[in-house]
Amino acid sequence: MTVDRRSFIRSASLGMGALLVPEYSSSPLLRPPGKKLGIALVGLGNYSRGRLAPALEETEHVRLAGIVTGTPAKEKEWGERYNIPAENIYNYDNFDEIASNDDIDLVYIVLPNSMHAEFSIRGAKAGKHVICEKPMATSVKDAEAIIKACEDNNVKLQLGYRLLYEPNTREFYRYAHENVLGEVRAVESSNAFYAGDGWDNWRFHGELSGGGPLMDMGVYSLHAVRHVMGTEPVSITAQSFNVRPKFKTIEETILWQMHFDNGVIANCMSSYSARVGGIEVHADRGTFRLDSAFGYGPVIMYANGEFLNIRHTNHQAVQMDAFAKNILNDTPVLSDGMEGLKDMKIIEAIYQAAKTGKKVMV
Repeated sequence: MTVDRRSFIRSASLGMGALLVPEYSSSPLLRPPGKKLGIALVGLGNYSRGRLAPALEETEHVRLAGIVTGTPAKEKEWGERYNIPAENIYNYDNFDEIASNDDIDLVYIVLPNSMHAEFSIRGAKAGKHVICEKPMATSVKDAEAIIKACEDNNVKLQLGYRLLYEPNTREFYRYAHENVLGEVRAVESSNAFYAGDGWDNWRFHGELSGGGPLMDMGVYSLHAVRHVMGTEPVSITAQSFNVRPKFKTIEETILWQMHFDNGVIANCMSSYSARVGGIEVHADRGTFRLDSAFGYGPVIMYANGEFLNIRHTNHQAVQMDAFAKNILNDTPVLSDGMEGLKDMKIIEAIYQAAKTGKKVMV
């Protein structure tokens, strides 16, 4: 069934507040002031090291309380650096014991895509609230299993869609939803980087990543288009190709078109052999775009060529604080499990369309 624009925007607006307003929530916290929730990072790769851990030094409502890693050397390094007690340090085998640790309230799954479902479900069964990085899983079936596990264990689930909380991105969506420059007529959204060395990285191995650039950066492009349009696409067409011989188990470049019931077609691309990261919307009275749209900041917005000087935030800190407030106030989550599930359905349709050369209904 097609979800109309009004229903999409209404459902996306629950929890932290509508995308159309600048602040998420002014309601008081239920937990006493000064008491932060404890989070455990599950997986200590580049994103945890370079973004999440530093962001947790800026957060108001959540603190780094524990870690989960398969590398003993990281246990010592992180324990000393962040003053993490030994009883809050876990590995992938004893992770389930986190259930008895009252110092840890939530877990952030920062593992290869193929491991998202297992550890999100284990975290939920341990009674911990869950943040899962995107893409949510490597299949719709696994995404649905994560949602069910969180519901069954009465814990909240947030997907790592940090840009839903980012001020420039929120203003960009407002331009589309309120027809600031008229009706949206066409959308272009691309996200890519040039992969040189470093082929030992999990993202270049299909059994761990679940795919190529679509399962890495492409999810940003399709997610942004969904929120610009305020509705779900009705069908997908797609093409993929490989040029460099090193790409054997995953696609090197993928292009896809998201067809909407009002006739608008969004053209999207993701690649490991290009350098781009932006989204542009063409409307009746002009064009508005985000440059560096999917990076860690600053995101830059232009409307008809005019730079809009909108504040920059630490994406990860704002995202995690928002989730902490959802937990503390028992409010709905803006970037909830359905966001991840809807994207997974589109991702599966894109791969099917690229493989068959045929239009696929979503």
